[in-house]
Amino acid sequence: MKTLLDILENRTVLYAEDEAGIRSNVAQILGLFFKNVLIASDGNQAWQLYEEERPDVLIVDICMPLMDGLEVVTAVRKTNQSIPIVVLSAHRDEANLWRAVEQKISKYLTKPFRKEALLEALQVCALELAGGALHVTLSKDTHYSPCEKSLTCNAEKIALSNQESRLLEYFIARRGQTLSFEEIEDHLWGYEAPSKEAIKALIKALRKKVGKERIKNHYGIGYTLDC
Repeated sequence: MKTLLDILENRTVLYAEDEAGIRSNVAQILGLFFKNVLIASDGNQAWQLYEEERPDVLIVDICMPLMDGLEVVTAVRKTNQSIPIVVLSAHRDEANLWRAVEQKISKYLTKPFRKEALLEALQVCALELAGGALHVTLSKDTHYSPCEKSLTCNAEKIALSNQESRLLEYFIARRGQTLSFEEIEDHLWGYEAPSKEAIKALIKALRKKVGKERIKNHYGIGYTLDC
C-alpha cells in the first residue's frame, strides 16, 4: 500500500511566502513530494495562481503584501471547501488562529517550524486527499477510513468522534514515534488546553476502539501507535 506522502507524488501544491529565504528552503522540501510546486511571493500572486492552476494543496503564510494569507484562504473557500490548506504564521496570534480555524484549515504552523512539523502537515493533507480511497491498516483485522472517520474491526464498523479521529490521524502521521501529553494537547486543542485527565480520557476511549495493544503507554513519557 502507498505511504501517506506517496499520495502527493502526482499532485500540485501552491506555496505562498513573501520571505525569500524561507520560500526557497520550504519549496525544496515540497519538491520532494509533489509533482508540481507553484510559488507565490504575495497574496495577489497566490490568488491568481490558484485561479489559473487549481492546485490540490494550498500552503500560505498569513503576513504577505497586497493580500494577506487568510484573505486568500477566504476567497478559495468560497468555491472550494475540500482543498487541504496549511496556514503559516510568525506569531501565535489568537485572532489569526481563530480566523484560520473558521476557514476549515488542515494545519496551522507557527514559524520557525521544524521540517518534521511540515511533514506532519503534509501527511494530514494526504489523508484528506485520499478520502475513501485510502484505508490505513492498523492490524490484520483493523482498518481506519479517513473519509468516513471510522474503524473497521473484524468486519464491524466503529464510528469515531471528531476528537478521536483527529487523535488517531495524528498517531498515524507519527506512527512509531512517542507522542507526549504536550504534543497531543498542542495538536488537538491549541489555546484551549484541557487537563491531563481530559487527554487521558480521550486516549482511553480511543484505545477501547482500536485495541489497547495498538496504543502503548510509556509511563511519564507519552503514547505510541504500534502497528
